Amino acid sequence: MRHFIVPAILPASREEFEREIAVLTHVPLVRRIQIDVVDGHFASPASWPFTAPHELAIRIARGDLLPALDQVAYEIDLMCLNPERAAEAWVALGASRLTFHIESAADPVRLLAGAHAHFGSAGIASDLITIGLALNIETDLAFVESLADDVAYIQFMGITRIGRQGQPFDPRVLNKIKAFHSKHPHLPIQVDGGVSQETAKELLSAGVSDLIVGSRITGAANPSAEFRKFEDVQDSFISIAE
Repeated sequence: MRHFIVPAILPASREEFEREIAVLTHVPLVRRIQIDVVDGHFASPASWPFTAPHELAIRIARGDLLPALDQVAYEIDLMCLNPERAAEAWVALGASRLTFHIESAADPVRLLAGAHAHFGSAGIASDLITIGLALNIETDLAFVESLADDVAYIQFMGITRIGRQGQPFDPRVLNKIKAFHSKHPHLPIQVDGGVSQETAKELLSAGVSDLIVGSRITGAANPSAEFRKFEDVQDSFISIAE
């Protein structure tokens, strides 16, 4: 199973979005970027483009695409109500991974079925879209057990309050990851929230394949150097595991 360090951004404005994307797409070895999309209702505070929705519509109308699509895959973390509608705009811009939160839907089975129908092989993006499911720290694993076969990955939130970067790591997630990984050893697991070079070691040992890292990379004085430090932690773990 491949492992990835995935920088994440949570932009408050178009200017911040463009600035952080420009920085990350110039970091060597970055292959995926997660864009956190927060509507101010499911989670808060609202992020861009919910703070200025017309700006995203203008980009789509112009036929714009996300930068550096030949080298970077974009993953949209949909922390919002009506996530399918929000996802459609990002797919139009070139996003290829969609993370839906199980708590955002009254009927998660219907949510995933609709997402697969709309974005899957019969949908608007052929079979180019990868769909994953996220769950909050308080959500019982029983709610995702029956859905594991319907997604390409599971994202565990490593923090209590989602929608904000820089939140403290909640160690309760470790036992949840271990329990889920023991039942689904081949399903990729990623963790978003509270990931540091210290917690990364515990998360990888618990069965995590992908580490989503927010402000510790984007807020660093040298994002490239900080990214390499996370890569070193991961490479060291893989070397020992082999």
